[in-house]
Amino acid sequence: MIAAPSPRDLRHMNAAEGYLMLGMAEHALDELAGVTRPLVDPFPYFLLKGYALRDLQRYAAAIEAFEGAFNANPDHLGLLLAMGWCYKRTAQLPRAITMLELAQRVDPEDALVTYNLSCYWALAGEKTKCLTSLAKALQLDEEFRSSIETETDFDPVRNDPDFRRMLRIFDNEKLLAQKKG
Repeated sequence: MIAAPSPRDLRHMNAAEGYLMLGMAEHALDELAGVTRPLVDPFPYFLLKGYALRDLQRYAAAIEAFEGAFNANPDHLGLLLAMGWCYKRTAQLPRAITMLELAQRVDPEDALVTYNLSCYWALAGEKTKCLTSLAKALQLDEEFRSSIETETDFDPVRNDPDFRRMLRIFDNEKLLAQKKG
């Protein structure tokens, strides 16, 4: 029989989740410190701890917590995105890309994953991969188009003729669809 978290631990975890939803990461960490047996159900404990540390911009510590969650559930889309986000911010771009590639395997049709992967490919100097991912992200959710001009991750490719051409084609196709619609 698998042990279940104690009611006390569950209350702390629920409170931590509530604090995170309110943007109160320090309070969430305080609640998680009250969990006496985090390894009984490690995934939610480490996920919440990672989110709290990420929100506090303690990215290296967040990665450590997220790794505990990853060991328990390596296919959780939100976890993979969060790990990629933290790896990017700790100057570990290859690891960030790996996390988003794993996330894309979990859900190949997730526009946010695909968009962020295009950003990371741009930062890595992989123009073709960036453009391929960005085109797919725009296909999945055209709302991402509005953020491209201000997204600094695209600075390495922003003035590239192929990048500009792809955006013009997307914009023209959208205009044609509106005229037909």
